[in-house]
Amino acid sequence: MTKEHVMSMGNGAPQLSLETLRAEIVTGEIDTVIVAFTDMQGRLQGKRLHGQFFLDHVLGHGTEGCNYLLAVDVEMNTVDGYAMSSWETGYGDFEFVLDMSTLRRTPGQPHSATIQCDLAWLDGSGPVRPSPRDFLKAQTARAAALGYRALAGTELEFIVFENSYDDAWDRGYRGLTGANRYNVDYSILGGTRVEPLLRDIRNEMFRAGVVVEGAKGECNLGQHEIAFLYDEVVRTCDNHVIYKTAAKELAVAHGQSITFMAKYDQREGNSCHIHLSLRGLDGSIAFADKRRKGGQSKVFDQFLAGVQATMREFSYFYAPNINSYKRFQPGSFAPTAIAWGRDNRTCALRVVGHGAGLRMENRVPGGDVNPYLAVGAMLAGGLHGIENELKLEPAFVGNAYAADVAHVPTTLAEARDLLAGSAIARAAFGDDVVDHYVNAADIEIGAFNAAVTDWERVRGFERL
Repeated sequence: MTKEHVMSMGNGAPQLSLETLRAEIVTGEIDTVIVAFTDMQGRLQGKRLHGQFFLDHVLGHGTEGCNYLLAVDVEMNTVDGYAMSSWETGYGDFEFVLDMSTLRRTPGQPHSATIQCDLAWLDGSGPVRPSPRDFLKAQTARAAALGYRALAGTELEFIVFENSYDDAWDRGYRGLTGANRYNVDYSILGGTRVEPLLRDIRNEMFRAGVVVEGAKGECNLGQHEIAFLYDEVVRTCDNHVIYKTAAKELAVAHGQSITFMAKYDQREGNSCHIHLSLRGLDGSIAFADKRRKGGQSKVFDQFLAGVQATMREFSYFYAPNINSYKRFQPGSFAPTAIAWGRDNRTCALRVVGHGAGLRMENRVPGGDVNPYLAVGAMLAGGLHGIENELKLEPAFVGNAYAADVAHVPTTLAEARDLLAGSAIARAAFGDDVVDHYVNAADIEIGAFNAAVTDWERVRGFERL
């Protein structure tokens, strides 16, 4: 790649421009353009287009896809209960609206570029509001109206297995071998065992325009984390879903597999801690005030109080699957208590940093989270706190696992009911959006309740 084909931001990560895309399609350096959006499950869905076709026929007006893509379960089954997509409505299309600011080289695919999309209705009635990216952008618009922009970082953990995805499938995902045989938390030696894959992920993400901080081992066998630069919230979430897809694809190239399940086994689960702060639209610091106790501004206190007050009602957006709730175990570094504390990892909400770096950390989301929904819910909760001038309770000191405080819901069914009955959620997101995701929860719960598990067979095959 020649220097004239690289456009760099101040952070030094190479950014792909439209001019470069045009030039490299002509030379054959790029021959494929992926246009994709993020679905309810946090997955990229879309099309691969021939490069020249993209320039001639798609660049100017986008493309289309069936609206069932936002109304299916994890296995892509068309299911009942969605207002936007059904046999009764004819399963029509919606528009993929290209966001050219997301144009990047596709990690791990040297002759490909990727563009992420918003979704809009073909009749001109506006955005598809339940779309996760629009869900978040609606809250960033609310923040902007109050004079703020939001920044975030996601810390996404995963487990690496020596087995390929096909082998894991054939084994029924049982008896898999972790890439590390023991706890390698922060271990340089333990990271070296997996470095060929981790190095590829880091370098390919940088090639795709994402500023990589680094990688570290975690507690479960083969568990690791790669961190990226704190950034504007939509860009952070865009990077998150690209990374998640790329990590799996690069694992395939190494004959390995990766899972982001919240709880793969009875050892430590995969978390996705989310750090978030506000800035003024002029870049001014919103969360810090050295004149106040603890250095926290009044705005920060109100914002944090709002996130805490809405955490149970918004839990579905932090923990959207049956499996998500198995991660919340006392003494596991996954939170159970809805409390906030200064640098206290037993609390669901942890305050860290100082001055310009002062921020809140939400420790509830797991690796299976949809980042747009989680960050959007945090923003909505925080803005609720600012708008209603909520008072922040004192910081919790000590072991919150043992505290007599409100707790994270223990099941998806409980989280579903809290969301369905939440007046705050309906005011922030709209009835149509809330009802859409309540139905998604109903589908997941119904599928699980109908399944016969290995646990049941082991307990009941002979002994019952």
